[in-house]
Amino acid sequence: MAQVGLIMTLLFRTPFRKLHIMALDRLKRGRGPVVVKTVAATLIVVLASTLYSMLKIQRRAIDAALVNPTDQVLMSKHMLEASLMGFVLFLGLMIDRLHHYIRELWFLRKTMETEKNQSHGHEDKKYAEELKLLEKEIVILKTKIKNLKSEYETKSKEVNAAQAEAKAVSKQSEGLLLEYDRLLEDNQNLQNQLDSIGQCSS
Repeated sequence: MAQVGLIMTLLFRTPFRKLHIMALDRLKRGRGPVVVKTVAATLIVVLASTLYSMLKIQRRAIDAALVNPTDQVLMSKHMLEASLMGFVLFLGLMIDRLHHYIRELWFLRKTMETEKNQSHGHEDKKYAEELKLLEKEIVILKTKIKNLKSEYETKSKEVNAAQAEAKAVSKQSEGLLLEYDRLLEDNQNLQNQLDSIGQCSS
């Protein structure tokens, strides 16, 4: 997944980190934010539609008091689609937050270096306090980035598990649909035999 690779690049210092940050900077200029918001809104609408379909299937099963194999397959498919779309939205938000924190961290470091250069050669209490505040903010940002790394690793494992489950459910759904078709065919054959017996007896 491209999003996972981008997050990995942002989390760890690699030769491509600056290039990706510059690309994200350009993406947030001009029409970039509008495109990103449009894509996110589309995913949210599709996610809401999927959840609504799941609710309809669940209500239909409750009203019928009978579990339909086709509805089971559709429910599993919708659940996996909703999970994957949710993960995509979450990863997109994480990329945005990481980019914001990294840019802010760079800005604070540059500001701190400037303050150090200005205060070099003379003891200024005001500059020293500002530097302390900047250092505290940097520590806070590093903590946030560390938490994002941990959260990303957890969600990445969940995405991999969901993808594996999606493949398994897809194979299972194919078998269930074939079995369902076979049962329908057997039922039709039995019905035809009963009709033939009824006609002969009459």
